[in-house]
Amino acid sequence: MIMKKTFELEDLDCANCAAKMEAGIRKIDGVKDATVSYIAQKLTIEADDDRFEAILKEAVKICKSIEPDCTILLK
Repeated sequence: MIMKKTFELEDLDCANCAAKMEAGIRKIDGVKDATVSYIAQKLTIEADDDRFEAILKEAVKICKSIEPDCTILLK
């Protein structure tokens, strides 16, 4: 089963960083699709339901490595 969730981002400073984050998250095993919108400051992940929490943790690490000031608001 596939789950799709959108998260708000805080302090994403450039479109280039957003593109790098998106590419990195898409490489995570179990991710079907990912989009990072610099304009909307949003991250959308479409991934395997049973691995979603682990995928999300990995996505946070990727985002922090590319843009240390960026925060994913996990609600």
